[in-house]
Amino acid sequence: MLDKIKETAEYLSQYATQCEVGIILGSGLNNFVDNLKIEHSIPYSEIPHFPQSTVKGHKGMLIFGEISNKKVICMQGRFHYYEGYTMQEVTFPIRVMKALGVHTLIVTNASGGVNPNYNVGDIMLIKDHINLMPNPLIGRNDETLGVRFPSMTNIYNPTLRQYAKEIAEKNNIKLQEGVYVGTTGPSFETPAEYKFFRTIGGDTVGMSTVPEVIVASHSQMQVFGMSVISNVFREEVQEECTHEEVLEGVAKAGDKMNVIVQELISRIS
Repeated sequence: MLDKIKETAEYLSQYATQCEVGIILGSGLNNFVDNLKIEHSIPYSEIPHFPQSTVKGHKGMLIFGEISNKKVICMQGRFHYYEGYTMQEVTFPIRVMKALGVHTLIVTNASGGVNPNYNVGDIMLIKDHINLMPNPLIGRNDETLGVRFPSMTNIYNPTLRQYAKEIAEKNNIKLQEGVYVGTTGPSFETPAEYKFFRTIGGDTVGMSTVPEVIVASHSQMQVFGMSVISNVFREEVQEECTHEEVLEGVAKAGDKMNVIVQELISRIS
């Protein structure tokens, strides 16, 4: 894998200069790039060893640009285990970002609320996660990429979370803060699973993010994560969930999330 990382990073280095922040945009959150001073926009299909996005709402573009006086790499669309990729393929872009100099990873996603106090369109700061997927670090460990047993304590940087709370308060944006449960998907959860996730301490559930965050931690990056609540499970009113409804729910919060991310980047040292 190390050779592939080096080859991809070398190819992208013609577009990247002094990259500091990596951003992964989840379902329906592609419009964040409108805030960037875009320098280069590259389809995933042109990047060596990059997988391809196959999910609606994921454009499959790698954007190099600048925002708040910082150089950023922005993924318009991520890769998922349920698409048939290995965990190493899902997390490959994180390895490449690290090779290009990125020290902070911002992850966003759409997730289903299992906390009954949440509403569609709420934004949740991720303070922790529960991993119910295969761990992307399984296999031989390359010490040049990270230690064999990386710590997962405070993986979602407390300082960045505090900054986000201050930004949200200043801009009258309501924030939740909770635990994200990562599952493989692609089927939506059964009522029994929703209740189980709540019982074990989850506030939202989704099909992404956790593998990328684990690899970011392995790569000694600091991480900040947010979820847009796209639907909420309530036992007394059980409704079918569709991907189209997920995208509609995300649209309610996209602009607010963009405000938080943009100002947060200006505070990252």
